[in-house]
Amino acid sequence: MCGITGFIGKGSEKDLEKMREAIKHRGPDDSGSYFVSGVGLAHARLSVQDLNIRGRNPLWNEEKRIAIIFNGEIYNFKALKEELRSQHNAVFQTETDTEVILKLYEVFGEKSFERLDGMFAFAIYDLRTKKLILARDRIGEKPLYWGIFGQTLIFGSELKALLEHPQMTREIDKDSLISYLCRGYVPTPHSIFKGIHKLEQGSYLVYQNSEVIKHSFWKLSLETKETPLKEAKEKLDQILEETVKNRLIADVPTGVFLSGGIDSSTVAYYAQKVSNQKIKTFSIGFQEKSFDESIYAKVVAETLGTDHYHLVVSAQDSIDVVKDLAKTLDEPFADPSIVPALLLSKFARGSVIVALGGDGGDELFAGYPTFQADKLVFLYNKIPKFLRSHFIEPFIGALPSSDKNFSLSFKLQKFIEGASYPGMGRHSRWLQVFSKEELRSLLSLEFYIGTPHTDFYYDNHETSPQGILHGYIESYLMDDVLVKLDRASMHYALEVRAPFLGKELVEFTSTLPYRFKLHGFTTKYILKKVMEGRLPNSIIYRKKKGFGIPVAQWLKGELKDFCNELLSRETLERGGIFNPNYVERLKQEHFQLKHDNAKKLWALMMFQLWFNQYMK
Repeated sequence: MCGITGFIGKGSEKDLEKMREAIKHRGPDDSGSYFVSGVGLAHARLSVQDLNIRGRNPLWNEEKRIAIIFNGEIYNFKALKEELRSQHNAVFQTETDTEVILKLYEVFGEKSFERLDGMFAFAIYDLRTKKLILARDRIGEKPLYWGIFGQTLIFGSELKALLEHPQMTREIDKDSLISYLCRGYVPTPHSIFKGIHKLEQGSYLVYQNSEVIKHSFWKLSLETKETPLKEAKEKLDQILEETVKNRLIADVPTGVFLSGGIDSSTVAYYAQKVSNQKIKTFSIGFQEKSFDESIYAKVVAETLGTDHYHLVVSAQDSIDVVKDLAKTLDEPFADPSIVPALLLSKFARGSVIVALGGDGGDELFAGYPTFQADKLVFLYNKIPKFLRSHFIEPFIGALPSSDKNFSLSFKLQKFIEGASYPGMGRHSRWLQVFSKEELRSLLSLEFYIGTPHTDFYYDNHETSPQGILHGYIESYLMDDVLVKLDRASMHYALEVRAPFLGKELVEFTSTLPYRFKLHGFTTKYILKKVMEGRLPNSIIYRKKKGFGIPVAQWLKGELKDFCNELLSRETLERGGIFNPNYVERLKQEHFQLKHDNAKKLWALMMFQLWFNQYMK
């Protein structure tokens, strides 16, 4: 895992060095660069495969004509390498997967990208044709930003790198800010800055003769196949074992993130099964009981016989991370679980360089409570509208707020927010931070005028359960879950791999009937059936608990002063974006236990933290 950056057009070698230095945390082991007038390629390396200096990027072909800088891992690189040797007489100088991509490109060109199974973002430059190619993996596990300013294209693994190039201008993209306030993140292909884009998942960009052309090399199918459950279970078991086995390949110490949930426990099970020694597993716990899952992680570790490492973190540990978040995130990001992700990554990095995680399981197997809530919407809407609007909804809206994780009042209030909307619109309401209606009160009059009135939520307008599930994969998973995973782990130069996002596994699960995923009100049905007898039922069938922090509680206590400082009337008036009166109301409602506004306040705080770091 590494960091890549570069430019085509204006820029100096010093500019290139500054861009690479901005993402040095992603690859502290080694660095390399190539610069001639008008072309700059730079790489910060975290050594995982072939630790020798020969693996340094940019890596060149034998003719010294084509170069590659690579971030990620290709899990089928050994099979591809053997094919290239036997069928195309390829000769290799390194043991890296990077060289396999380069050789594959020499033989098959851009068609080679669809053959890669892994997480990746890379740049290939051809000196002779002056062609630059940027490519990103199928699910969007690895980030890749790009933009054109004047006649200069700049790109990088993180915005931090692009910000160091003198051609880039820092202007907030208004549409992206609105999307952030609604979703809690800026969706692909946009970024918070005008002129900077995120490359879409499963696609590549060709830049030649000052022209950009984008192509897609993979699209997830919506078509399902009728398969007997027994046969589907056997196939899923086989794919899971092989996928986890491939993701344990490394020339450095490896381990597994273990929360005690079904996803991470499944990964730990297969990792221990294919290992000839005890695998290392890592978990963190909180002093606040409703947020602490450590007891479940310990049960799984004891059941599987892993070498388990556990850390209990205090509120102060977390708050120290919160106040420093802007250095980790160079774009507004409102998912509080970035905090425990950072703490866990730092803890694991003390023992391993590669860790496997359970990310993606919720999206593949309909694991979120919103999928269960979908089943109740039909029944709820059968109740006469008069009763809903005059009795049920006012009663639920008046329920007192709670600091507990996923409290009953929180779930009921979120449910009625989205119950009247169709398909993906319903889910976007359930996941939203601010509604479109609330923006009129939140934003200052000057900023609100001209605000776009398009769909700020999801481009996916599917109403079928399978289509909605794909909507999560193509947006929430990529732009929230995987951003959190990448930034938290790479902040500490830890490579985290997600077996659930393997090509074969994603494509197979997408063909399964939806009832294999959500069976009645049982989420992840087929996965749980596969794991019966392998993990305790108390783990397999326990209620889902999110990987979060007690934000609502801390905003009334340890974080109250910080909240008031970031969202003071003077600060908001000076910024000119938000209505100070409305924000003050949100704060007082929360502080006085009248309403749980933690999600809204957190999103505003994270934006202000970012603004203070990158726009002042």
